[in-house]
Amino acid sequence: MPTITTRDGHEIYYKDWGEGPVVTFSHGWPLSSDAWSGQMLFLAQNGFRVVAHDRRGHGKSAQSSARNDMDGYADDLAELIEALDLRDIAMVGHSTGGGEVARYIGRHGTGRVARAVLLGAVPPGLLRTPENPEGLPIELFDGLRKDIAANRSQFYRDFAIPFYGANRAGAEVPQSLLDEFWLISMQAGLKNAWECIKAFSETDFTADLRKFDVPTLVVHGEDDQIVPVKDTGHKTARLIPGAQAIFYPGAPHGLTATKHAARFNADLLAFMRS
Repeated sequence: MPTITTRDGHEIYYKDWGEGPVVTFSHGWPLSSDAWSGQMLFLAQNGFRVVAHDRRGHGKSAQSSARNDMDGYADDLAELIEALDLRDIAMVGHSTGGGEVARYIGRHGTGRVARAVLLGAVPPGLLRTPENPEGLPIELFDGLRKDIAANRSQFYRDFAIPFYGANRAGAEVPQSLLDEFWLISMQAGLKNAWECIKAFSETDFTADLRKFDVPTLVVHGEDDQIVPVKDTGHKTARLIPGAQAIFYPGAPHGLTATKHAARFNADLLAFMRS
């Protein structure tokens, strides 16, 4: 398997397909690079080089005990980019991966970055605090931690349903997609997935977003039951100077694999070529 070894000794698995301008993909919780397969194939067939890694502790990457936080995730991505000597990158991040992209830019700048896409992303912050009174209560995230520790297999089966909007009237979500979510999620280490909840829910990305100085596309489903658009996508679009924003009516969190995928692929390609 293609891997790099980070400075703290952990293996990070990655995929590298196609030739052309480089696009990197950062996945959501608790998934892996497999969640981007449709977009990677589409862009590779349209003249792009696509690179996606499994976050530490997820997928085929090592289940490391340390640095399961946004700084660690961003630094792993930086090491991958440096190891492959990627330049003029279009960085794409979904959900937690959007936080990873934001923290990468906050910590490592945009010297190698040409543009960014934040899809259903957790920035600027999910947790309710005095500075973010519209956020979600800590009890919600404590419940996630309790549930995955008690029975992560059942939790992932249940979580897939709102993730793809399968609980909405008229939803067209095949059981095979829900099964795929469970299968990919079960590859994440329990400790890694448990600690990642703190990373995606309690990190404040406001300062990171203010460092964006490249063309940025913000995409969010308006019926996102996992990362509510009013608390994240709308705020992010206002915080990043000149950001382009597209909000899909009725679309769920996992819109890259639902009936909205074709539209997202087309919007992504148009932004890459703009």
